[in-house]
Amino acid sequence: MSFKRSSGIILHPTSLPGPYGIGEIGPQTLRWLDFLAESGIGLWQVLPLGPTGYGDSPYQCFSAFAGNPYLISVEALLAEGLLLAEDIADLPPFPTQQVDFGWVIPWKLEVLKRAYDRFQRSAAPALQAELAAFQQKQAAWLDDFALFMAIKNAHQGAPWPTWEAPLRDRQPEALAAARQDYPTTVGQQIFQQFLFFRQWQKVREHAREKNIQIIGDIPIFVAHDSADVWANPGLFYLDETGQPTVVAGVPPDYFSATGQLWGNPLYRWDVLKADGYAWWLERIKGALNLVDYIRIDHFRGFAGYWEVPGKAKTAEHGQWVKAPGMDFFQTVRQSLGDLPIIAEDLGVITPDVEELRDSFKLPGMKVLVFAFYGDPDEPFLPHHYPQHCVVYTGTHDNDTVHGWYERVAHTKEGDFARCYLARDGNDIAWDLIRLAWGSVGVFALAPMQDFLSLRNEARMNYPGNPSGNWSWRMSETVFANEGLRKRILFTNQLYSRLNESPAAPSLASDRPW
Repeated sequence: MSFKRSSGIILHPTSLPGPYGIGEIGPQTLRWLDFLAESGIGLWQVLPLGPTGYGDSPYQCFSAFAGNPYLISVEALLAEGLLLAEDIADLPPFPTQQVDFGWVIPWKLEVLKRAYDRFQRSAAPALQAELAAFQQKQAAWLDDFALFMAIKNAHQGAPWPTWEAPLRDRQPEALAAARQDYPTTVGQQIFQQFLFFRQWQKVREHAREKNIQIIGDIPIFVAHDSADVWANPGLFYLDETGQPTVVAGVPPDYFSATGQLWGNPLYRWDVLKADGYAWWLERIKGALNLVDYIRIDHFRGFAGYWEVPGKAKTAEHGQWVKAPGMDFFQTVRQSLGDLPIIAEDLGVITPDVEELRDSFKLPGMKVLVFAFYGDPDEPFLPHHYPQHCVVYTGTHDNDTVHGWYERVAHTKEGDFARCYLARDGNDIAWDLIRLAWGSVGVFALAPMQDFLSLRNEARMNYPGNPSGNWSWRMSETVFANEGLRKRILFTNQLYSRLNESPAAPSLASDRPW
């Protein structure tokens, strides 16, 4: 898929409004896509869509292939008869401005169990056949994932290296016994994945009707406590007990004297290469069945990564290790054709990373809240941008623009921002939106929080904080905010980023100039 001048909004599905405690991929998502199309927006960027684990982070999932069951739409299940009103009579008074995962998760999983029970008792033959076809098509990852989750549930959520050795080591007799012991839980897991993929495909179909492309997200590394590592231990550096011998991180820098210890197991790239990178190819193919473009998080890790000893407490003591990025992306291109990939090339980027990115014509990222630290030579300032880049006001890991500006308003950084923008900062979020939209960058995106000029309390994630993240939710009133919709629409029109959607042209005809 080619990159064409366009604009987008970052909003993870969990942030959508609705009565069930968390955003869902049902009618509210379709309303969201309608809002985007009517605003002249052509891109919707989401975070990873997998089943979340530690800290509720979409970047620490139990699978790189599965969908998040918490996103399954209760409303869609009610409409289809897989749930009845009595099944949700115990609906808690969920907060509307944030996701309370401690409430949402147990309630949602119990509701999904009720839907599975009803499916088993009374599902139409056509729906049963649809589930069987899905299971067969996705068997390469689904069977291992469902069994992994069933065993994990039986062990009260304990990480897989702590399971009994026969299960930890995937001895065939132990796996066969587990399938006999946990058939209901395995069946529930497969059913939940069926529901997720079925509902998401309806979202994609609606997006296509509105000429909206979806940008997904692939973290380069996977969680240690995941079906991916348990089912494919030979692809990672692990000891005989399943513990990683080396892990991923970031070395000490200006922001952290001890670096960042991520803890993800590192790939055995020699093994992956010998197999033609088959696991990675399947991962990318799976992602492209869900989205149109992929943002690869920590892209620099394909050129070289920071390797830290597995038992280290900080990332201070490690080494840079070269990765086979050129060979890898050449293989991916031969298998999949043109690469609809955005390279997250933030942080300390070396010439080999730039060479890898540019050799495959992958657009990198420019983030405006990083642009005003120093002087006019700062590469994140728009007058330095190449056309083939993706411009952001900020990302899910940053403060909102408004929150950032409140911190820097009375500093040199704030002074420089006002000088560069020739604005007084009273409408700072929209000042940066206009700066991004007016740049030469092929894509321009902003988090929804910035379109709403929200402060720090709407921040999505604090990197390094183990809890309290990923919980912000958008108000239902946004869908009816005609002034906001028109302002976004006119901005897209003004900077030649208008989505050629059937919903937009008639609304764009009333020009304000």
